Amino acid sequence: MEVKIESSWKNVLQTEFDKDYFVQLTEFVRKEYQTTTIFPPAPFIFNAFNTCAFDKVKVVIIGQDPYHGQGQAHGLCFSVNDGVDFPPSLINIFKEIDRDLAIPMPLSGNLTRWAEQGVLLLNATLTVKAHQAGSHQGKGWEIFTDSVIRILAEKKENLVFMLWGNYAQQKGAVINQHKHLVLKSVHPSPLSAYRGFIGCGHFSAANKYLIQKDLIPVSW
Repeated sequence: MEVKIESSWKNVLQTEFDKDYFVQLTEFVRKEYQTTTIFPPAPFIFNAFNTCAFDKVKVVIIGQDPYHGQGQAHGLCFSVNDGVDFPPSLINIFKEIDRDLAIPMPLSGNLTRWAEQGVLLLNATLTVKAHQAGSHQGKGWEIFTDSVIRILAEKKENLVFMLWGNYAQQKGAVINQHKHLVLKSVHPSPLSAYRGFIGCGHFSAANKYLIQKDLIPVSW
């Protein structure tokens, strides 16, 4: 199983890769892929990083677990492959973009187009067992992605962090809000979306901030 990560990320994360927890995590994940069905497919574990180089990151969206259904996950949080039905949270994200920016619901739920513009679509846990939500939590991925967030917050400035739901907000607690724009709301899931996600205005707020910092806004 060969898994590669983009070179600018490799440079800033090499110390993480050398730590004991990551060596153990790698061994666990390798065995899981050899013995059962794991999502996303192995070449897409680091897709969020490979599609959005460290040097290009402008916006960070934090998810929790990869989708665990057949053909859904491809390494970008909230995103699904072309031709896959939109999960409920993604539908609500598109509803809010339409309400906020009058951009109609797209034909595909594949968010690669965002990643290529500098949106890091980061799940807290990068792998999951088929049809078993949360099955790879507590194995080391959260330590790794906490480090990713800390490194981004420390080494870069003028990033936009979108923290949807309590889990993402706890994960983003280390972010200096004087150095970056931190946008918070409830999660876009059907259980909570209408308690503040719909109406949050995060997508227009992100673009306004990027323009103020002489950066190119995201075409959502």
